[in-house]
Amino acid sequence: MSGINLSYSNTGTIGTSDADVLITLNPDHHPSADYVRTLRRTLTDEFPGVQFAFLPADIVSQTLNFGMPSPIDIQIVGRDVAGNRVFAASLLNRLRKVPGLADARIQQPADLPRIFIDVDRTRAQQAGFTQRDIASNLLITLSGSQQTTPTFWLNPRNGVSYNVITEAPQYTIDSLQSLANIPLNANGRSNILGSLATMTREAGNATLNHYNAQTTIDIYGTADGRDLGGVSDDIRKIIDDAKAELPKTSSVEVRGQVQTMNDSFSGLFAGLVFAILLVYLLIVVNFQSWLDPFIIITALPGALAGIVWMLFLTHTTLSIPALTGAIMCIGIATANSILVISFARERLLEHGDATRAAIEAGFTRFRPVLMTALAMVIGMVPMAIGLGEGGEQNAPLGRAVIGGLTIGTLATLIFVPVVFSMIYRRLAARRLRAAEHVVQKP
Repeated sequence: MSGINLSYSNTGTIGTSDADVLITLNPDHHPSADYVRTLRRTLTDEFPGVQFAFLPADIVSQTLNFGMPSPIDIQIVGRDVAGNRVFAASLLNRLRKVPGLADARIQQPADLPRIFIDVDRTRAQQAGFTQRDIASNLLITLSGSQQTTPTFWLNPRNGVSYNVITEAPQYTIDSLQSLANIPLNANGRSNILGSLATMTREAGNATLNHYNAQTTIDIYGTADGRDLGGVSDDIRKIIDDAKAELPKTSSVEVRGQVQTMNDSFSGLFAGLVFAILLVYLLIVVNFQSWLDPFIIITALPGALAGIVWMLFLTHTTLSIPALTGAIMCIGIATANSILVISFARERLLEHGDATRAAIEAGFTRFRPVLMTALAMVIGMVPMAIGLGEGGEQNAPLGRAVIGGLTIGTLATLIFVPVVFSMIYRRLAARRLRAAEHVVQKP
């Protein structure tokens, strides 16, 4: 596939049954989401029976996931591991029907073959070995000595130190009998594993996860073609319907980026409301009036409508960058409205005609307002297109700013002067009637 450089790593994250494949893209690549969709479809067809999952490689997504491999993490928490696994399998079958949910899987494989080594501690102690000694010897023999006793070799030619890892060849350990003949050495004493432990083949969990000291079964997934919020809402509905099958001592929680998104959205929406309120109060202090700041912020609904319009037009989901762009639009739209209203007030004090003052403010402030908006919009075009590495992540911010300023600028130059004219004409008419009423009094 054009645009892809491929690097293979056989380091298993769970066991020997899985591996990581690191994919790097060429500088002239298309959006990474397109490659993910193509590979997800192609690999599933080419390798039936093999499960593929695409994990984020960028630091931003990993940070938002809190180190978890997927943005959606459904945790079944409780001590009843067997019951939780049955519930997880049933829940997974239902979740696979959710539109937009991809790479749904149980993170902890069950019934994987393994060899259980039961050390006879009494016999080992009599032979001068502890359980730690036996485990260290097995680790060195089967996995290498890098973790326990790292060894380095200094190349005299270039002065570079290299890690030297020693381990037993895999072809020499091909049966339980050969495993029992592994030599053990500790404290000057030697023995073999078979004389101190018994080995049996069995099936079991490859790994056990814990959250707050509680055993968990994790169902991972990611959103594809839909926004994360919509997928998470469907997931919560399915979980609520399936809770009757959950073991009594267990609970289900949706964590990962979903939890982060909900917390962040709550904070950003609160920040958005606080920003509007704070801007209004600051303008009140500056203008010494409650009315003019209200006229100024009438441009904000237009800016917010432009943001929603642009996100809908570009099929961009509401996200943290988009909300950040919304806050930026509020500041710029407010600043432009202040330019218009401040000039309109000056003209109103000169000749007293609200309509004429509004028209003059619109024409006079047309150029500075338009220049400010155009400079911001043009500067955001590369970001909105998503150019460069990781550009897709910041694209919602640029699109939100462009849409908000486009409609917000029209509202500033057209709607705000109209509101100014209407309000001050009514105030003038009310004052005139009040003055006439005072004159008519005997």
